[in-house]
Amino acid sequence: MIKDRITDGLYGFGWSAVKRLPEPVAVRLGQRIADTVWKRRGKSVLRLESNLARVVPDASAERLAALSKAGMRSYLRYWMESFRLPAWSEQRIRDGIEIKGVHHLEEGLAKGRGIIVALPHMANWDLAGAWVTTTVGVPFTTVAERLKPESLYDRFVAYRESLGMEVLPHTGGSAFGTLARRLRAGGLICLVADRDLSASGIEVKFFGESARMPGGPAMLARQTGALLLPVTLWYDESSVMRGRIHQAIEVPELGTRREQAIEMTQALADVFASGIAEHPQDWHMLQRLWLADLDEVPADSAELPPAGTASPDTASPDAADRAPSDRVRADDSSGTEKS
Repeated sequence: MIKDRITDGLYGFGWSAVKRLPEPVAVRLGQRIADTVWKRRGKSVLRLESNLARVVPDASAERLAALSKAGMRSYLRYWMESFRLPAWSEQRIRDGIEIKGVHHLEEGLAKGRGIIVALPHMANWDLAGAWVTTTVGVPFTTVAERLKPESLYDRFVAYRESLGMEVLPHTGGSAFGTLARRLRAGGLICLVADRDLSASGIEVKFFGESARMPGGPAMLARQTGALLLPVTLWYDESSVMRGRIHQAIEVPELGTRREQAIEMTQALADVFASGIAEHPQDWHMLQRLWLADLDEVPADSAELPPAGTASPDTASPDAADRAPSDRVRADDSSGTEKS
């Protein structure tokens, strides 16, 4: 389709051209594009403001407009950084991010436990991933939604693999078993986990209203004994992205598998909400999220994707229960096979 070719061409231009620009020029270009899109007041900007109105319920119309403008600048900063990341040196990556609570990650790695890092669509999770592979020195596995056109999906996979990530296709429950084997072998996986529109997503209370989030992170932690670490990210006025690794979410002692997954996913949503409330302009949710909004129209096709959308949720709890590849003995899990 012509639309697919145009989309792929625009992303290709971004990765080939933007990374050659001097950094100050790329920053100004991103801000200019963001301001232009914001002034047009398209569906994505209006959706962003609608979402932010839940996050900051007492904000005036002027405050919401200012937040959405800052949000679009944050969103374009993500893309400009992502286009340029493959050309950044390891030192530039280290200098570009500051993370609090790193001891939660380091202690888990030292014990040889599998670790699940779960993030919302905040700031630049690709940069955080590059920081893990270069500064912490640990490879990790993630999943990627199969985008259309296929060439665009291939670009995203190649890009993230160039940053040191192992990328699995998001195909129903098939990714769950591979992720479980990685965790049982003491590996690290990273998942964007604040939006799941499938029927098997877990319903949570999020800023006082019902939304669905993926249950995969909780189910993986429960079934493999891995640590579930929430992470929130944000920007400030500097060139450095900030972040925090929060305390692990524990598996409840009581309840069925489903009940435990619901409790853990709600706890994850609560941590996400606290981080988003502190830095609402850096939450790149330009699509419908709350169930009340999903009743408006059947699809989000007219809206821009949130930053990092090519690596969304992992398998749902229901898919996990169905996945035969998850029923692998721990001594069969080398953690080295490719899917």
